[in-house]
Amino acid sequence: MPEKTDENGTSQKFKDLVVFDIVRDSECAECRKELLAHDFLFMEDGRPLCLMCADLDHLAYLPRGQTALTRRARKYSALSAVVVRFSRARKRYERQGVLVEEAALERAVEECHADASKRLAAREKASLRRLEQDRDLALRMTESILALYPDCPPAEAQAIAVHTSRRGSGRVGRSAAGRALEAEALNAAVVAAIRHRHTRYDQLLMRGYGRRDARDAVYDAINHLLERWRGRS
Repeated sequence: MPEKTDENGTSQKFKDLVVFDIVRDSECAECRKELLAHDFLFMEDGRPLCLMCADLDHLAYLPRGQTALTRRARKYSALSAVVVRFSRARKRYERQGVLVEEAALERAVEECHADASKRLAAREKASLRRLEQDRDLALRMTESILALYPDCPPAEAQAIAVHTSRRGSGRVGRSAAGRALEAEALNAAVVAAIRHRHTRYDQLLMRGYGRRDARDAVYDAINHLLERWRGRS
């Protein structure tokens, strides 16, 4: 992976030709043009250049968010660059879009218009397939929770399964262990649900308790309900 210098002069590794959407004012090292925040800047041997001096000013900017259009425009563009901006909150460079030749962008736009309905149908089909997969996972997870906790109300088990297995949530149900229906992951999901739904844990947090202190305060209540759902009390 080639190394490039970022807008601050620091060595960074990028796969593509990179242009920076700058977050602070700068100056072109060749023409001395003032570059304001959100202008584009290219680094060459540690020197900041405006797009004109970098021979990139003939390229058109395509913001992120249009995957098919971006893929096709880059495919047809002999010269292209990725535009990135530094996120102070996340402490990293994040992709903003691409610079491509205007002719390539026009060709890509025409192709995208031509097969828009076909791509929409494919997206809808994929969405339905993901929905079916999620429903199947939630059903199997509900059955597994009831096997571990036979006295848990079925509606409660289903609600826990749906919540913890929601796609993109990052919850335990979407982990590899959760999708494999491992007991430890399912237990963690059940405990979390009880903590929020059947104890005063949330109220304690709102009153200023630390997370650990709040968990300690509801520990016995959680275990009592777990025992009931296991059918042991």
